[in-house]
Amino acid sequence: MEPSKKISSKFPSASETSEQFRLFVLGAGPITLRKLRGSFLVGLGYLLSPLCWWNDLIFNLPVAWGVGYLFSLLSPTYFLPGTIAGYWLSNLVGILLMQFGAVDVLQNATSDRNVAKELLIGVGTSTAYTLVVLALCHFKVIDLSTLLPGEQFLSFGKH
Repeated sequence: MEPSKKISSKFPSASETSEQFRLFVLGAGPITLRKLRGSFLVGLGYLLSPLCWWNDLIFNLPVAWGVGYLFSLLSPTYFLPGTIAGYWLSNLVGILLMQFGAVDVLQNATSDRNVAKELLIGVGTSTAYTLVVLALCHFKVIDLSTLLPGEQFLSFGKH
């Protein structure tokens, strides 16, 4: 056997390599509108989810404070509970968007989805994360006294 044939038999051809790359990048099928939508939802969900380390300052806290402000229009004592609710909801929406997007990208269109289970996992994950952040604030690991107006954070639970 010639030396060039020995080498060429050990390495895949260019067409084989491109096919392997296509299968690796795209999964087993072509890019579809469903996969593009799923990728967009994963990206948007990531920005709102607790997995993104910088998102609180840019996305979640402004949303949470906006919800807190709307609650404070009803009564000033509702600012902090409204802020907590807004923070929880923004994280919940982020986790759910990531879940729905990942399902779009990773599962076949023919496979069955258990939406109730996906929602339950999203609500549980977001609630657990929010409770951890609240505990960190309560035990002064995270100091919010400079961020919240007046004595609202310190007076939470005293009314």
